[in-house]
Amino acid sequence: MKALTVAVLAGGRSSEREVSLSSGAAVRDGLLAGGHTVMWVEVAPDGAWRCDGELLSVTPGQGLLGVDVVFPVLHGPFGEDGTVQGLLETADVAYVGSGVAASAVCVDKVLFKELMSASAIPQVNYLGVSEDRFTHSRGEVLAEIAALGLPVFVKPAHLGSSVGIAKVTAAQEMVQALEEAFAHDGLVIVEQMAHGAEVECAVLGSPRSERDAGTPPAVVSEPGEIGLAGDWYDLTAKYAPGGMELTVPARISQSATEQVKKIAVEAFLRAGCDGLARVDFFVDRERVLLNELNTMPGFTPTSVYAKLMGACGVPYAVLVDRLCRLALERHEERRRYSY
Repeated sequence: MKALTVAVLAGGRSSEREVSLSSGAAVRDGLLAGGHTVMWVEVAPDGAWRCDGELLSVTPGQGLLGVDVVFPVLHGPFGEDGTVQGLLETADVAYVGSGVAASAVCVDKVLFKELMSASAIPQVNYLGVSEDRFTHSRGEVLAEIAALGLPVFVKPAHLGSSVGIAKVTAAQEMVQALEEAFAHDGLVIVEQMAHGAEVECAVLGSPRSERDAGTPPAVVSEPGEIGLAGDWYDLTAKYAPGGMELTVPARISQSATEQVKKIAVEAFLRAGCDGLARVDFFVDRERVLLNELNTMPGFTPTSVYAKLMGACGVPYAVLVDRLCRLALERHEERRRYSY
């Protein structure tokens, strides 16, 4: 197959900017190792796009920089939430990952959980709280949260990388945890603490030729188990050296493994995802609970998604190449519809 010219988008306006830059650099290096040409597009904190230091503008229907495909390695709001995906759709350019609707649903932890609840997929108990409702009905909200018991985790609903998350073990800590989460997001999710192992699974889309031959629409890795040096999977555990150890395969039963893999693919398909996703679980013996789905997970070679795919025999350079090919295939398929 011919080498591609790929625009890698990295940076962005969210608090996950530094993670995005690290992920984007790894994707760039993986594409270069695969023989592709890469154009680095950095999204500044103010939202401006630059390539080689020059400001970019996008004309509807005219693509982006003449590249074959765009790899938007952006995390959180203003990048992973459907906004950039919509811009790329308007530009009529192929791009890696999920489309507008799936990106918007999956980045919203409350909306995603409600969708999974409608599909009867088991999850931890949770409560979504808007800042406006907390401001005007504080007592009512705190009573609903108390019904979840303690401990709970308080999270901004639209952020990843454990930004703005607090573990609350005492009722008097709750208001401060909520206010700190609201500093990041106008919608917060409060989740009952789950017991058991933290387990993650990587999902990778299948190309049309494989699907036509009877391969499932997406393949799933063996689950990996997150081993923590600290109390819970916080920002330090995710990104500091030695903060986390990944064990593949996870030390769970065969039946729990099959449940994890089945639910991972089901969540991927029900949310309408494309290309890739990392799906996170809690597993307590035979009890499997879905936690969340990330449509553009951390993408360094040492990130969980890449490690899980590597353990399945998909090297990093092959992985990023396949994702670009899937993006091109989806773009061509969509062009066949008259709308």
